[in-house]
Amino acid sequence: MLESPPVSPTHSYSGVLGWLHALKDWVEGLAEKRFAVGILFGLAFIESIFFPIPVDVLLIALCVSVSKRSYWFAAVCTAGSVLGAFGGYAVGYWLWYEAAGTGVQAYSGLATFFFDNIPGFTEANFEAVAAKYRELGFWAIFAGGFTPLPYKIFTVSAGIVQLNLATFLVASIISRGLRFFLVATLFYLFGEPIKAFIDKYLGWLTIAFVVLLIGGFIALEYVL
Repeated sequence: MLESPPVSPTHSYSGVLGWLHALKDWVEGLAEKRFAVGILFGLAFIESIFFPIPVDVLLIALCVSVSKRSYWFAAVCTAGSVLGAFGGYAVGYWLWYEAAGTGVQAYSGLATFFFDNIPGFTEANFEAVAAKYRELGFWAIFAGGFTPLPYKIFTVSAGIVQLNLATFLVASIISRGLRFFLVATLFYLFGEPIKAFIDKYLGWLTIAFVVLLIGGFIALEYVL
């Protein structure tokens, strides 16, 4: 159980990015709550299926707030993400096409919903990822799990092409574990300096994160 933090004075922020600093304080306060780890697990789970924002956002906030528990947060994040990956796999395997298992290749209503509403999850991107799975197998899911590429596209596509489950599991554990434990290690070793850096350059870091996120979507068009 996380210890209750001391009560700190409420900060009042001004300026264009004042809301961003207030949001950061709120998320860091959330890190001290009993249910914070459960939320982290839940977000990691759904991010592997459909949620558009990487779970790294909450993981980093938790590690910033309680750096001594960074490895625990990374383990929870990895477990949630890998279990969620099987949810994405199931969506691809059972629900992506009409009359799954009959050889009919018409997209289901769920597939159309994904194409229309999930950022980066276009029909062209899906076909590109599916082609990479048939070509690369293990390395395709590793790339999706470790890089900023939208992981949900890779988990669903793995189910659609019926990637070997053992390969899928191993690649998911390694790629997601490396990604989240790398974040945890940085904050465990350099928690206070990194926190001070984030507090000082929050606006620029947010812009960089958005650019990186968009870059992951663009990469699906030009890399795959």
